Order: sequence, then structure tokens, then C-alpha cells
Amino acid sequence: MRSAVIGVVLDVCAVLAFVAIGRHTHHDGDTLAGVAYTAGPFLAGLAIGLLAVRAWRRPLALVPTGLGAWLGAAAVGMVIRVLAGQGTAAAFIVVALAFLGLFILGWRIVVRIVGTRLNAAH
Repeated sequence: MRSAVIGVVLDVCAVLAFVAIGRHTHHDGDTLAGVAYTAGPFLAGLAIGLLAVRAWRRPLALVPTGLGAWLGAAAVGMVIRVLAGQGTAAAFIVVALAFLGLFILGWRIVVRIVGTRLNAAH
């Protein structure tokens, strides 16, 4: 249960980092309401992806959990964003896929490497 909560928190942090950096870069403001408006579709997509792969079973796994979280946040998030009337551009889709992939999959890779090294040391 604890690792499931940690996994969700880290995934949410990855999405919020993506949104905060993007809003700051494009001078869209850093208000809580603005961040929530932009993050909403991606967080909803993340939730859908995590539920679809039953992330609570193996929350730290790269596959299927990391893959589901990444594609949920990026792909499903983009679909929700379009349905909500928010803009998308090809470059934005590529950046979202790359950033969210790096961070959502990246922390899981780091956990795997550190865990392997700790186990090898004992």
C-alpha cells in the first residue's frame, strides 16, 4: 500500500512539474487556478492510465504500471484536453510525450537501479 501511494505521488509530481515548467516557459502565469486548469486533463489521464493497468498491484513496475501512467497522462490527457477545448499542437504533443515519459518512467528506472544495487550489496 505504501509503495502505491508513493508511486501516485511521484507520478502526480511529474505531471505538475511538466505543467509548471510549461506555464512558466510560455508566460502563462503561475497561479494555482491556472496550474489546476492546465494540469486537470493530464491528471485525469494519469488516473485513467493507472486504473487501466491496475497500478496498485505493482506500483513501481516499469511495465505495465509506468507505461500505463505515461500513456495515460500524455495520450489520454491530450484527448481530454482537446475535448475540454484546450489547444494542442504537434510540438506540444511531442514535448508532453517526451517530458512525461522521461519523468514518469525515469523515477521507476532509478528505483530499479538503486534497488538492484542495494540488494547486491547485501
